Amino acid sequence: MATISVLASSQSAGAFAPSLPPPDDYRGAVVEDLQLPPAFALPADEAISRAIEMAYERDFSHIPVLDRKRKLLGYIDVAVLKAKWEAGEANPDDKVQKYMTKFKRTAGTPYTIITPSTPLAELKQFLDHNIFAIVTDWNRKFVLGVVTSQDFEKFVSRRGF
Repeated sequence: MATISVLASSQSAGAFAPSLPPPDDYRGAVVEDLQLPPAFALPADEAISRAIEMAYERDFSHIPVLDRKRKLLGYIDVAVLKAKWEAGEANPDDKVQKYMTKFKRTAGTPYTIITPSTPLAELKQFLDHNIFAIVTDWNRKFVLGVVTSQDFEKFVSRRGF
């Protein structure tokens, strides 16, 4: 039997209103339910030719970039990188760090941690303001996946949410 919490509003002396959780449009689904392919990340010193090759083999549009200690530095936008290469603006032997977008690491820019247990409602809010999300473990030690708005929308349409 479900229990509903009842809280008194400080503005309504003596009147009680039930405090219900917000509706969940995704029926409790979490990021893990998306069944994302395993992620791969590139070291910052990887050649861009290898990065493009690996991205197209796996059909990935964004690839996380790590330093030697496996710390997340930024990401490569594969379409942008490929366009630069085809325009002759990038040498195949150039390192990905030269073309990566760095994550802003300031005290005023908080990280939103997306894990396999993150509710899809939270992921949707994040994707409303970002191109993609990097799925990590809670301690942010491992990149587990990358999810785009397209991945999210495919899941929603398949499940009929």
